[in-house]
Amino acid sequence: MIFLWGGLRLWRSPPQPFPDMKLHRNLCEAIIRALEAIFNQKQYADKVLEKLLKSNSKWGARDRAFIAESTYEIVRWWRKLLFLANETYYENGSNYENRVFWRVLGVHLLLQHKSLPPWQEWQNLFLKEIEQKASNIRERAIQHSIPDWLDKLGEQELGKGAWERELEALNKPAEVVLRANTLKISVQELQKLLQEQKIETKLTPHSPDALILATRQNIFQNPLFKEGYFEVQDVGSQEIGRFLRVKAGERVVDACAGAGGKTLHLASMMHNKGRIIAMDTESWKLAELKKRAKRNGIDIIETRLIESSKTIKRLANSADKLLLDVPCSGLGVLRRNPDAKWKLSEKFLIEVREKQSQILQQYSQMLKKGGFLVYATCSILPSENENQVNNFLLQNKNFRLLESKHLFPSEYGFDGFFMALLEKTN
Repeated sequence: MIFLWGGLRLWRSPPQPFPDMKLHRNLCEAIIRALEAIFNQKQYADKVLEKLLKSNSKWGARDRAFIAESTYEIVRWWRKLLFLANETYYENGSNYENRVFWRVLGVHLLLQHKSLPPWQEWQNLFLKEIEQKASNIRERAIQHSIPDWLDKLGEQELGKGAWERELEALNKPAEVVLRANTLKISVQELQKLLQEQKIETKLTPHSPDALILATRQNIFQNPLFKEGYFEVQDVGSQEIGRFLRVKAGERVVDACAGAGGKTLHLASMMHNKGRIIAMDTESWKLAELKKRAKRNGIDIIETRLIESSKTIKRLANSADKLLLDVPCSGLGVLRRNPDAKWKLSEKFLIEVREKQSQILQQYSQMLKKGGFLVYATCSILPSENENQVNNFLLQNKNFRLLESKHLFPSEYGFDGFFMALLEKTN
């Protein structure tokens, strides 16, 4: 989750307790406004905070951190905090009264061992009673703070034990992962340059080009970022790029490119040789990709807006490699997008599964005979993952499955992804 603090892009880090910070009314009111926008107006948390934190230039860095981190942690634990505040949780999307947001904020702050000012909104809130109630929670959906319907679906698809392990992992804040742009620098050289700036990082065996930040830094204002030496990209997302096995000189299509994090990774692995056609249905995302490619020193990417099925047909049998990072529920990335679980619905999941099937069926025609296709999601549900691949293979005998991989947050500590490598045989 990227958002703006005072016009500077920052990445979410593990929450800070702010033990010695005095609670100011205006900061708490800002959190209440953010929560109302997220839950009552159904806005996305990152966009809400981006706008909110740009609205007051007098807030210092610590104030902004307090607002942002408090908001995200309340969103993450919304249902549990409602329960502890003796307030009703609405699964149907009904609006909450202003006093509910204040009481939930009060409970959150008490659990962070903050002393509450004697404000009217926080009367009759006592830490001992809250902790006693928390120790007696038996319902899984409340304990892990998730909608009932989603809790039932997760157990149905993954099994009780596996689902509970993923719920535990998905409620842990995401780490910040950098990917060295190997067109300009090695991961070891990048680590050394960051260390010279007193920015501590660590390598990970899960990705050869990745560095994990030890603590949050204003990384998007760092000169090394501005010079294109690295991008911010989760380990699992980096694995998807490598899974496609691209080579220099190939013609590659990234058909659901978005703002192009994986596109840029593909270009670096191709040593900026060959051609990548980056496609998306949103022109603003492709415009952002162009800016990022220029910063990264990449010139083999051509952006192409998907305006109709004709856009796809024009590229029939043209790609050596094809990446389909399809729209999905996003359940694998709840650690950095906790508000997604409150915005999801059973209807949306039905629609997105239909969209996934449609994309896989239609877009696969862009691949040459003998070419490789990667189908990928940031979901952990089989209905969006291996079930989609299996159904596609049943209908398309000219494709075969070479390899598939699940990246579960509970097993390796990063975001959850699925990827399947298919070959077009004739």
